Amino acid sequence: MPSWTDTVRFAFQPVVNLTTGGVAALEILARPEAGDILAQARRDPELDGRLAALAIRAAARKETSLPLHLNVFAGTPADLGGLAALREAVRATGRLPWEVTVDIGPPYTHVPQHALLEAVATLRGDGFRICADGVGDGDVPLRLLTDLAPELVKLDVSLLARPTAVRAMRTLCEGLGALLSVEGVETESQCAAAVSAGAQLAQGDLFAPPARLPAADVYVPALSPGVAPAPPSGPSVLQFVRPAALLPATASAGRVRALLTGSPDVSGVLLVDSAGIPVRSVHRSRFLLSMSGPFGHALYADRPAAKLGDPPRTVGVDATAWEVLDVVADGARDRTSDDVAVVDRRGRCVGVVRLADLVRALSESRVEEAAGLNPLTRLPGSDAITTEVDRRIAHGLVFALSWLDVDHFKQVNDGAGFAAGDELIRAVGRALQLAASEATRVGHIGGDDFLVLADPDTLDPLASSVLDAPWSAGGRPVTLSLATILCAPGSVSDHRQAAACLAPLKRAAKSLSGASWVLGRPGMPGCEVRRGSGAARAQAG
Repeated sequence: MPSWTDTVRFAFQPVVNLTTGGVAALEILARPEAGDILAQARRDPELDGRLAALAIRAAARKETSLPLHLNVFAGTPADLGGLAALREAVRATGRLPWEVTVDIGPPYTHVPQHALLEAVATLRGDGFRICADGVGDGDVPLRLLTDLAPELVKLDVSLLARPTAVRAMRTLCEGLGALLSVEGVETESQCAAAVSAGAQLAQGDLFAPPARLPAADVYVPALSPGVAPAPPSGPSVLQFVRPAALLPATASAGRVRALLTGSPDVSGVLLVDSAGIPVRSVHRSRFLLSMSGPFGHALYADRPAAKLGDPPRTVGVDATAWEVLDVVADGARDRTSDDVAVVDRRGRCVGVVRLADLVRALSESRVEEAAGLNPLTRLPGSDAITTEVDRRIAHGLVFALSWLDVDHFKQVNDGAGFAAGDELIRAVGRALQLAASEATRVGHIGGDDFLVLADPDTLDPLASSVLDAPWSAGGRPVTLSLATILCAPGSVSDHRQAAACLAPLKRAAKSLSGASWVLGRPGMPGCEVRRGSGAARAQAG
C-alpha cells in the first residue's frame, strides 16, 4: 500500500530581492497529488513536521545552494518544540541551519504562545531563521509578532490596498531588525506598490510561479530607484543582501573549486565556523587563478581552502550602504571587488553584498537627486521634502514643516536687478543649510520660496539664525517671513494636508511687518505670532 509520502510533490518559488533583482531564497511548497494532507497537517503537528523534513530532502535532490524557506503551522513548533525531524533532515542533507528560514504561519488561535516562543528560541539558538508568515490575512496577535522578533515578515498581497498599514508594518520591521516581504505579487503595479511601501523582498507569479525545478531566472520589472523610504543616513544594507555561498572552515580547496566551477554566478565563498561566523573569504578569480597554475591543483586540491582565502570583510545588519563603501575603501585595493559579508548580532553570516549592486543603486539615486535640484541654489525641490514628510507621518514622528520667503521680492528684483535677487536667494539657501541640524531637510521650491522640514526642538535656533541676520539686496534692506505648521502624530494624513494647513499661516506671516514668524497646529484655529508686528498679531490665537 503506497505511503502518504508518495502522494506529495514539492514546488519551488523564488523570493526576490527588490533592490538587486536577484533570487534571495527559495520557498518550498508542498503539493499533494491526492487527499488533503495539508488540512491534516494543520491538525497534526507531527505530520506537519515530517512534511517540513521531506521538503528539505526534496531541495537536496534538486542540488540547489540557495537559502530555503519552509512552511509550518504555528501549532507545530508549539507542540513539537525544536522540530527534531526538520533538524535531522538539515543535518543529513549537509545544509547549514542558518541557510534555512522557518516560515511560521496561521492559525495562531488556541496556540500556546509561551510554548511557541520557547520553540522559536530553540530553533534560533540552533541557527535557524524565523519568518512570521501570512501577516495581514491571518490571526497573528501584534504582541506575539513583536515577541517572536522574526528576521522576516511576509505580508499578504491584499494588504497593498492599504498602504498606510504596509508602511506601519515597515516601521515595525525596522524596530525589530526584520526584512519585509510581500507574497502573491501578480502584477507590475503590485510590485511597484510593494517597493513604494518599503518592502525589500517579494514573491509571486509575476517573478516566477512555483515549479518543480528551482527557477534559474526571474522576471523583475524596472523599478524606480529610491522609491522605498530610507533613513537619512542611507539605505539599509539589508536591501542589497544576496545569498552567500558558505562552506565549513575546514573545506578543502578541491571542494571550493567544485562549487565555483559548478556555479558561475557565485563570486566568492565564505568559510564559516560551526556557529556560522565567517573566518575566511575566498575570492573567485584569485582562487581559480591560484588553482589553475602548472602545479596549482596538485599543490592545493587536498589542502584547506582557508590557506587561499583572506580575512573576511564584514558589516552588521544595522549598517547602511554608505558604511559598506567605507569598509571597501579602507581595505586593500586588490580586494575592491570582494563580497562583503553581512552578519547578524551573533556574528553569523546572513548573506553578502556586492560592490556593483551598491554603486549602481547609490549612483542612480544620486542622479535622480541631482535632477531634482534647483539650478540656482543646488537645493532639492519639493518632491524630496514631501517624500520625507510622508515618511515621518508613516513612522508616527512629530515634525515641523516651514515655508520661508523674501518679503516683497518682486520689488527687490525690480529695484536691485535680477542678479542681486539671485544672489540674495543663494545667500538665504546657504544660511538655511548652515543653520540646519542633521535631521533637518531644506528645499528650494522655486523663486524666493523655501521649505524646511525639522524637528520641533531645532526650530528656535534655526529661525533666530535666519531671521535675525541683516539681509539686503543691492544695498536695500530685506526681511524674511517664516510660517510653521507643527504636526503631532496622526494630526495630518499626508504632505498635501500639511501643505494645506501651512498656506493660511504663510498669509498670516506675510501680513506682519518686519521679519516675521507664525506657528500653527493642524486642526487648531489661529496661530502663534513669534516674530513680527501689525494687524495679524491681534487676529492670532
